[in-house]
Formats: sequence, C-alpha cells, structure tokens
Amino acid sequence: MADRRGRLHILVEGQTEETLVRDVFEPHLAAHGWFVTHSIVKTKRPAGASAHKGGVTGWRQLEREIRLLLRDSSIGVLTTMFDYYGFPLEAPGMRDRPGTAPVDCVRHVERALRQRFADRRLVPHLVLHETEAWVYAACTELGEVLGDKAVTRLMQKDVAASGGPELVNDGPNTAPSKRLERHSPGYVKTIDGPLAIAELGLDELRAQCPHLEEWLRGLES
Repeated sequence: MADRRGRLHILVEGQTEETLVRDVFEPHLAAHGWFVTHSIVKTKRPAGASAHKGGVTGWRQLEREIRLLLRDSSIGVLTTMFDYYGFPLEAPGMRDRPGTAPVDCVRHVERALRQRFADRRLVPHLVLHETEAWVYAACTELGEVLGDKAVTRLMQKDVAASGGPELVNDGPNTAPSKRLERHSPGYVKTIDGPLAIAELGLDELRAQCPHLEEWLRGLES
C-alpha cells in the first residue's frame, strides 16, 4: 500500500455511498493518516447538459472516469465503493467469474479490475452484494430508526438463512435492497440506511462483514 500520509480518493456509486464515506469511513481512515477525498461516479451526459451523478450504468463511462482520476498525480491511492449486484457484465472479470462462493467471485472481479488498469495505486472494492448488506448488519438499529421492530425481525431471519449480511442473495427479487422494499415500503435508502449504519458503528459493521473488513484492513496497512 502507498504511503498512508498521502491522499486517498474514494469513487462511489451514489448519494448513499457518499453519505457513508463522509460520516463513517472518512473519519476512520483519516485517523489512520490518510487525507481522504471522494466523488460520485458521473453517468448519463446528455448533449449540452452537465453530467448526472450516481449509479454505475455502464462499463465504458466508469472506465473513463477511473482513468481520468488515475491521471491525477496527487492521488496516492484510488479505491472504489460500487455494488457487486448489478455491476456491468462487460466489466473485466464479470463474464468469467468462478462458479464458487460469492466472495470468490467478487475477489476475482476486483483482481481483473486491477489488471485492467495496471496501476498499483488502484484498489478496487465491490460491496458484497450491495450497500444494503451493511444495513442488514445494522438491522436492530434500522428498526429503531424506523420505529418498527418487525423490520428487524424480518431482516434477522434473512441474515440467519443466508449465513451473514454480505451473503444475502443478489437475485432481482432477493437482493438486500429488494427485500428492504418489501419489508419496509417507507424505507428511504439515502437517509435511513446511513443513519442505521452510523448507529451500529464501524467496528461492529466490520465484524459482521468480512469482505468489508478485508478492504479496510488493506487500506490501514
């Protein structure tokens, strides 16, 4: 890993991830010596208009943005916070993923991304399976935020059946975000999730989410 006293830039998928970086991850990484900056990936640039921000909708635009950031010599390490669920199929490593455990598939894609850019400053990170998995880790806190203990009980059943928050399925009807839509129709992704995760605290989040722990441990080393 590069000198921790340099600049760490986190490229995130959307507003929810931006809030999490600002409120949860930046203070922790700054305490480990990083100067932390972040930005939301730009998408959908209509002619004559400024770019919309948020959401990984295609690989080509994402690749361009990563390459532009890597041209910035002030960045010591560039890392990412994108959902593995819904990541573009044309991205490196997606079409030849091993038919094994989800964490092995994620690591495979992250390795392929590193190889694609061949820049040691890039530390790709995909959230397994999406940031709502971290909300699942904070299901007790989410129930308190929403004033709805039934949501907590439903989420706890999902986690128990899957084997952990990061292992809650990534199918179109069973992904963490889809389950939350059913469990709590009033759930607001950009507000309620970050609040619950902040209440849980980073130490407990890491304890429940091994792939997240792996990413953070690498940035701390």
